[in-house]
Amino acid sequence: MLEFIQLHCPYCGESFDSSIDLSGGDQDYIEDCAVCCKPISVSVRVDAQDELIGVTTRRDHD
Repeated sequence: MLEFIQLHCPYCGESFDSSIDLSGGDQDYIEDCAVCCKPISVSVRVDAQDELIGVTTRRDHD
């Protein structure tokens, strides 16, 4: 199940739209900021019914 979310870049402070597949369960991945192109570590948490619990972003090497 594809869901559109808004990510916040910890480098430049801008927000941008992205999409995630909730059927994959919890996920940790790197996505480049759509504004400044720096790598963002994204953590997605999903419950047992494939509902989005939360999304966090941080600098790649924090």
